[in-house]
Amino acid sequence: MSYELITLLMFSSLMVVLLTGQRVFGAIGFVAAAASLLLWGDGGSEMPFNASFQVLNWYPLLTLPLFIYMGYMLSESGIASDLYRMFHVWMGPLKGGLAIGTIGLMVVISAMNGLSVAGMAIGASVALPELLRRGYDKVMVTGVIQAGSSLGILIPPSVVLVLYAMIARQPVLQLWLAGILPGLLMACLFGLYIYIRCRMRPDLGPALPAEEREKITWGEKFILLKAGIAPILIFVSMMGLFFTGITSLVESSAVGATAATLTALWKRRLTFRVMDDTMRQTLSITCMFMWIILAALCFGAVYDGLGAKNAIKVLLLDTWDLGPWEVLIMMMLSFVVLGMFLDDTAMLVIVAPLYIPLVRSLGFDPIWFGILYVITCQVAYITPPFGYNLFLMRAMAPPEITLVDIYRSIVPFVMIMLVTIAIVMAFPQLALWLPDMYSGR
Repeated sequence: MSYELITLLMFSSLMVVLLTGQRVFGAIGFVAAAASLLLWGDGGSEMPFNASFQVLNWYPLLTLPLFIYMGYMLSESGIASDLYRMFHVWMGPLKGGLAIGTIGLMVVISAMNGLSVAGMAIGASVALPELLRRGYDKVMVTGVIQAGSSLGILIPPSVVLVLYAMIARQPVLQLWLAGILPGLLMACLFGLYIYIRCRMRPDLGPALPAEEREKITWGEKFILLKAGIAPILIFVSMMGLFFTGITSLVESSAVGATAATLTALWKRRLTFRVMDDTMRQTLSITCMFMWIILAALCFGAVYDGLGAKNAIKVLLLDTWDLGPWEVLIMMMLSFVVLGMFLDDTAMLVIVAPLYIPLVRSLGFDPIWFGILYVITCQVAYITPPFGYNLFLMRAMAPPEITLVDIYRSIVPFVMIMLVTIAIVMAFPQLALWLPDMYSGR
């Protein structure tokens, strides 16, 4: 059986099993185990089993529960709500200001958590009801929250970039630095779009009424700025220690988790309910990540064991005779397609080991490619018909927001993400300037 046919059978089988509604890790693990047994017989079961032990040897995976805990502690203790109140007051006088403030909130949440799930949960529970109550267009604000939450996998401390660093054997710090400017650029483009759209159609995002603005004094506005101090201090303490080399990645994540807990205690919000909810959410999300990573490693081991990853290189470079940039675009398109069925973790662990050697052979920087991969994941997350964030939003949104509304809402933001990809491809230094400056220093 040819490598091309094996590739087609394994990935098509995976898509079919996923469409039956099975859990992602179960579908990936089942296809891996079945393929190994069919290809190698009884002894083939040892290949995916042995691959699963890699999870035990990935010491940096300890950062996952710690970063997740930090984000949920800040969320459950009400610190995220305080932040939204700050953005609400300062941005409210602008047309579309509350939606722009929501993007600002998502940027801060991304810098505290590193996951899109936390941003989605906070945006849907804290920002969405307030935006709808203020008369904002339901389609626009639904897109704002979905697009804003996707920033969590690009802005440090991105958990996805940590996993990419382990697979690609690249420094985590340089990948985090590489994600800062593209992440802020995308957030600014989101905000600019909202502002222009609401200037043209004020009914989509009305400003706070004048009588309400007059009730808030400048003194109260400056007091509200204190809500941003705690998250900034947590981020600076965690990232500053890591940037200066005082702590390792795992130690820095422990510093962030501890700082978040002490902040909740200082604000007198560290109750039993907060701790219980935080621990439950952390355990749930961490277990989901670990199962997906384990299953994806098994899948990758079976596929790689066939030597089939060489078939991709032969197909793209020799058979199809594609140039380097054409190959790069093909890889990114495959991320979009896979992202409709898989989450970023499963897609990364399955596909990255196949693509990264090809990226190096084509002369592209693997750090730059990592940023392109993450932005493409963001596109895949909100692309119909099976985008991951689309269904998260459907589960969290109020009944008046339909699935059609959710699909319509993401169109302009997908266009903005594609523009960001084009800018980063055209100007690689946008992603590489900070890493190069840091390593040169």
